[in-house]
Amino acid sequence: MHDRGGRVTRKDVARVAGTSVAVVSYVVNNGPRPVSKALRERVIEAIKETGYRPNGVAKALASGTTGTIGLIVPSIKNPYLSELAHAVGNAARQRGLNILLGDSADDRQQEVKLLESFVLNRVEGLLFYGVDGCPPELEKLRDTTRVLVFDSWDAPSFAHCMRLDEGAATFKAVDHLAEHGRQRIAMVTGPLDQRNSRVRMQGWAEALRARGFEEDSGLLQSAPYTRSGGYQAGEKLIESAVDFDGLFAANESQAVGFLAACSEAGVSVPKDVAVAALNGTSMGSFTIPSLTTFEQFVADNAENAVECLLQADEPQLLAAQGDLIRRSSCGCESSYV
Repeated sequence: MHDRGGRVTRKDVARVAGTSVAVVSYVVNNGPRPVSKALRERVIEAIKETGYRPNGVAKALASGTTGTIGLIVPSIKNPYLSELAHAVGNAARQRGLNILLGDSADDRQQEVKLLESFVLNRVEGLLFYGVDGCPPELEKLRDTTRVLVFDSWDAPSFAHCMRLDEGAATFKAVDHLAEHGRQRIAMVTGPLDQRNSRVRMQGWAEALRARGFEEDSGLLQSAPYTRSGGYQAGEKLIESAVDFDGLFAANESQAVGFLAACSEAGVSVPKDVAVAALNGTSMGSFTIPSLTTFEQFVADNAENAVECLLQADEPQLLAAQGDLIRRSSCGCESSYV
């Protein structure tokens, strides 16, 4: 019944309805050629029987349901993920779709519960940002729901994927600190049991090696991806006997916490310590000093992700776009944009 390793296609619908793939497309797309009422009803019944999932707007025409796509993120408190959710919502609304948002609160069990809930709510498609990769339960959506996963290296074979090369982005930010003459560049990374923390650590280490700098384990602190995590890691680094003149934070929230620790301890940024971070947002323009970050182009990435989710039949691998935004914390002139 199913082509492409189990995924239902329009060819399957045409076979069940006893018609051509072209006629199925006319029904799903509401044109361009007219289809008789009887044949249209036969195609709609075949869509229901096979579980075929066209894009959200077309499915609404075929089945009478309202188009809704889901977005699951690990923590809506994360400024980058908040901006991503906002941008995805805008992209969905521009297409006449509703958005159902789920926050797993960095809890893998809650993540699975959200997946089950979204399936019951019959979302037309799912944009998924995992706590740490993709849970096995995502595989259950293979025959029922279009899926795009963000920043995952273990996406199911049926799903689309959009990811940033976080190792390369980290390398670029750390190397920029070295361009300012910093040679003892510390890092605040995330929890070590999460793959993205290790990927970012690898980018940091590769940047140090490329410059011929010493890899000192004392320069590395692991902390939650939060402001308090960055603050506590900053306290430990400042109170330790380790000498450092640069700091790369694995996300913006950690960097904001680190800036607070520096302020309390009388450490001047960037004079004493130059700072940069990954996954920055517009918030970086308004810290003191303003924060140098590698920022993803969230609006463009969200637009491309939603378009791919709704329109592409074959699994696609999309590269998230972004660049290093240079502000005061690294020693560059401030840019309040």
